[in-house]
Amino acid sequence: MQSLALIENWPVPTAAAAVVRADGTVVGAHGPTGHRFALASVTKPLAAYAVLVAYEEGAVELDEPAGPEGSTVRHLLAHTSGLAFDEHRVMAPAGTRRLYSNAGFEVLGDHVAKATDIPFGEYLRQAVLEPLGMGATSLDGGASPAKDGVSTVDDLVKFAAEVQAPRLLDPRTVAEAMSVVHPGLKGVLPGYGHQSPNDWGLGFEIRDSKSPHWTGSSSSPRTFGHFGQAGTFLWVDPDAGAACVALADRPFGPWAVEAWPPFTDAVLAEL
Repeated sequence: MQSLALIENWPVPTAAAAVVRADGTVVGAHGPTGHRFALASVTKPLAAYAVLVAYEEGAVELDEPAGPEGSTVRHLLAHTSGLAFDEHRVMAPAGTRRLYSNAGFEVLGDHVAKATDIPFGEYLRQAVLEPLGMGATSLDGGASPAKDGVSTVDDLVKFAAEVQAPRLLDPRTVAEAMSVVHPGLKGVLPGYGHQSPNDWGLGFEIRDSKSPHWTGSSSSPRTFGHFGQAGTFLWVDPDAGAACVALADRPFGPWAVEAWPPFTDAVLAEL
């Protein structure tokens, strides 16, 4: 895919990208796809998938208490627990605001670790990474399930294919994860300001009609995924029947705000 070569123009030391279909076919790839990058918040969809495996295994329930008073596993996954961004401080009653929270995902990791008696990074490895053959991906002991994952484009295309055609989870569970939890809630999308509504599923951000946004102007409203402050993103566009992973090693900033949407539009146009 010629569009993927646009990463050559990004003002970053290293970048790699790939596009994958639901059947695992890599339509195109560019750059060092085996290079290990810090994922930052692209760790969250991986962590969320592991939590959903724990749910299907019966270790946790989506609506059992977890986190602050009134909060559940579902609230934590959907950033509606009321916890602050990076500290374990309650900012709002559960279910009333979309407060994007790293702390919430850390509470979630602890909750699953206690329920399964397995450290969360190890549970993620057993539940998701190993079955998908993601040997270059890790969340090392004591690392935050919100932001400390490390992976490659080659590994993440395996995850992106899984999300499009689930084998580890019941497709109904994945469909629920891609559906809006607590519709209508306002909130801040990090890096892009206030959004009304600021729609989110279970660990995945849902594009809907958000503007501005890190995906493209031609991305379908059903597009879901995540971006990370390390200069990383993964989106799945069900209408296009494909997913795209792009990893870089320069922190998110104005360069990404400018570069990512036209890149995504070029990829979608070529698809």
